[in-house]
Amino acid sequence: MKRFFHAELQEFRSNLVLMGERAVEIVRLAVRAMEEKDFALCDEVLALDDALDQLEVLIDNEGIRYISLRAPVASDLRLVTVGMRFGQDLERVGDEACTVAKRVRSILNTGHPCDFSPIIAMGEKVVAMLREAVDCFLNESPDPAKEIPVRDGEIDRIHRRHYERFSHACSEQPGEASDFLDLVFISKSLERIGDHASNLAEEVVFLYRGEDLRHSPELKERKRHLKQGEDPA
Repeated sequence: MKRFFHAELQEFRSNLVLMGERAVEIVRLAVRAMEEKDFALCDEVLALDDALDQLEVLIDNEGIRYISLRAPVASDLRLVTVGMRFGQDLERVGDEACTVAKRVRSILNTGHPCDFSPIIAMGEKVVAMLREAVDCFLNESPDPAKEIPVRDGEIDRIHRRHYERFSHACSEQPGEASDFLDLVFISKSLERIGDHASNLAEEVVFLYRGEDLRHSPELKERKRHLKQGEDPA
């Protein structure tokens, strides 16, 4: 059943959707920068982060103003409080995308050949998680949102594998150690974006179902299996 918001809440919600779309785009561009080895795309990522920062401030101000003037209750209050946390996670997604862009640019500046393909594959998975989390908010779909935090376990496992691989490569190829360290930091930033996508999905479930998944034993256990490369079912 479609929910109706009065004008202020509708604008608040629209700004959240806009911020979510921009967060997905900035991560997608950061991954493309690796794929295409493109300095211009790195610069575009850094420029887009300012817009995310401004939207976070706008959303916080709207939320505080609405709570102060309207004294919302029930679902309206939940939307505002969840929305403000949503904005914080999306802003941090932008920060991590900027870290990726800076590290990609650092590697490209060395002129060394670099195989980004393992990181690109990880980045595509993270973009998909973030895209789905934003879509679940937009479509008011808590059920598919429940699966996103579970998939974060796979991202954690991939990052651990990258850390081991690139740390070993630093000692094996000391002349390119700085490049491998940059790859570790890129992988870590993508892993953190996965964490934020998981947070967003949990907020969607809380918003539309009132369920708090943050410390769910079942969720932790399923995620642990994926971290270890096991079947989470």
